[in-house]
Amino acid sequence: MPELLQPFINGEYIESQTEKYTDAFNPSTGEVVAKVPCCTREEVAGAVAAAKAAWPAWRDTPVIKRAQVLYKLRDLIDRHMDELTYLVAEENGKVWDEAQGDVLKAKEGTEQAIAAPSLMMGESLMDASRGYDSVLYREPLGVFAGIAPFNFPAMIPMGWMAPICIACGNTMVIKAASPTPRSALRFAALYKEAGLPDGVLNVVTCSRNEVDDILKHPDVKGITFVGSTKVGLHIYSTAAAAGKRVQALCEAKNHALVLEDAPIARTAAGIINAAFGCAGERCMALPVVVAQESIADALAEAITEQAKLRKVGPAYDKSSQLGPVYSAAHKEYVLGRVEAGIAEGARLILDGRDCVVPGYENGFYIGPTIFDHVLPGMDVGDSEIFGPVLCIKRVKDFEEGLALMNANPFANGSVIFTQNGYYAREFARRTHGGMVGVNVGIPVPVGMFPFAGHKRSFFGDAHCLGKDAYRFYTETKVVTTTWFDEAEARRKSTSTWDGTI
Repeated sequence: MPELLQPFINGEYIESQTEKYTDAFNPSTGEVVAKVPCCTREEVAGAVAAAKAAWPAWRDTPVIKRAQVLYKLRDLIDRHMDELTYLVAEENGKVWDEAQGDVLKAKEGTEQAIAAPSLMMGESLMDASRGYDSVLYREPLGVFAGIAPFNFPAMIPMGWMAPICIACGNTMVIKAASPTPRSALRFAALYKEAGLPDGVLNVVTCSRNEVDDILKHPDVKGITFVGSTKVGLHIYSTAAAAGKRVQALCEAKNHALVLEDAPIARTAAGIINAAFGCAGERCMALPVVVAQESIADALAEAITEQAKLRKVGPAYDKSSQLGPVYSAAHKEYVLGRVEAGIAEGARLILDGRDCVVPGYENGFYIGPTIFDHVLPGMDVGDSEIFGPVLCIKRVKDFEEGLALMNANPFANGSVIFTQNGYYAREFARRTHGGMVGVNVGIPVPVGMFPFAGHKRSFFGDAHCLGKDAYRFYTETKVVTTTWFDEAEARRKSTSTWDGTI
């Protein structure tokens, strides 16, 4: 029987009083594995209230003590690595190595948060003015809400959102994605086992109506979100209008420019991993290749031949190299986008629409799919599909390729494959992408650096991860002091006026 999930509020799993549940599937089999509650408005408000009540004591806990909880959490992640990996694979459809990478990224975010005692340090200046000293402190704000997507059920809520927020002395309510909530709910229990006080971290599942309540809730100080640009704009405008801090990480259409001096086989391998890893369901996927015309035929052939070798199979089979997309509805959406690409005139050179995995016929599988001769203005090559679909565009040279890439409204990441140092440097300097790869297909930085999308891929002032995250989750207070010489003060107070003016 499917598992009946429960929200995690104030340190315990509670039975939701809702009458509305949605199905969570195992994408590899198509089976329902869990019933997900749409928490009531009262339950979501209760999660915020629990976080608010827990905040004063957590705020006053020394940052070193807060970091010690995260030390213990890191060890628990290691101890439960296989369990967490299987959970991600089963609920999301990532193949084993990708699912483990999801969990390892949650661990990496935890390790970054352990550095809070150093990264929360402020600044000071003696004699900012004669006899006056100024000190800047970083202080937590209160309750934050994290609105997580389906595609990285461990990394994003429990690596990007919760650890630094909590380490800085805030409390948090995570709205887990309804299709993939079980990883976040399991992590909540591990946080408690690590010693996190009740109410500091709460995990709920709910609809957009309850999310809107969170966006306007007077006790919520900030919102961090990952998802589509349409929803991100709504969250940004609604929460900002309510006076809250917001970081909204949104969709993308990352491009890679391949110049004629790039080694074909190695470049093709990098593109395959970037385009089809996680079934293309990541905002740093590489769904578009911009190939210099002189090598475009050879590159298209190499990519196609390597893509054909990709083994499609169930997520938790360690031999699988491409798992299913996360839902039946999303599979139909991706297939519809492929049909639209054909209608637009793009040339389909590898068709993954009829992919069937023996023994898993009800799974949500799409094989590697590749379009060539995709022209500017074709929607298949310009807007996000979020599936294992790769588009190849052709340009005559570096300048045309860069201009084509920069014309896209999204700018999460951009990549160049070349052996030419001059073009690599020019690309890094002039590309609009916030995360840039030089011969690196997925230029996601390690957690010491921010996840830095630009243009319509991000709305807000401070990115997640890195030092930006510490700025987002804290506010600054500047204290200016001066001191008087007591002996001089006494002398002045006891002196008598001699009448001199």
